[in-house]
Parts: sequence; C-alpha cells; structure tokens
Amino acid sequence: MRRNFLYSPKLKIRAKRLRNEMTIAEKKIWHEYLANNKYRWLRQRPINNYIVDFYCPELKLVIEVDGETHLREKDLAYDLKRTKDLEKLGLKVLRFWNDDILSGLHVVGEIIDKEIGKLKR
Repeated sequence: MRRNFLYSPKLKIRAKRLRNEMTIAEKKIWHEYLANNKYRWLRQRPINNYIVDFYCPELKLVIEVDGETHLREKDLAYDLKRTKDLEKLGLKVLRFWNDDILSGLHVVGEIIDKEIGKLKR
C-alpha cells in the first residue's frame, strides 16, 4: 500500500516553515491530542499540490484547521476543491474551525475518534 504522495519539491520548504509557525489552534490540537495519539500523525505534510495541516498515513486521514481567512467565498470554493482533490486520492478530510479547537477540543477529539472508528472497520 502506497502511503506517500507525489508533491512539488517547492512545497517541502514551505511545509517546514509552516511547521515552525503553527497557529494557536494547530498547536493546541497537536500538543493536546495528535502528538500523543496512538496513530502517527504528520504536521504540515505536502500531498500533491497542497500542504495539509495534519495527516495520518495509516488511516489516510487529513485534518484541516481553518481560521477567518477561510470565510471568503473564493477561499470556501478553494477549500471545497482541495477537499475533493484529496478525496480522489482516497483520503478522508475532516475540517475544524480554530474556535472549535480552542473552545472545545474534547468535542473535536470525539469527532476524530468517531471517524477513526469508522475508518478502522
């Protein structure tokens, strides 16, 4: 089973920068949930022409953390296309708003756990 996806080498440099400049919500979900999860998660992972916030190769699960910049109509359309492109690669994409993570990480964790349960069946 192939776990790695092709991507532009240019994205590798940008991904490294993004790992070092995570948002507050990204840091919270990483440090309080994903980093100690029983599955291995990768931060700011290049996949195709995108850099996803978090990716679990074993589950083929992507988690995206969205803030205010994702509210504009053109950005919503881009996110929808991005999600569809990733799903064509056989990935499941979960999207969460910054506020949901910052004010209710336990609920976000429950949603992720539920999806993991579905994927493991």
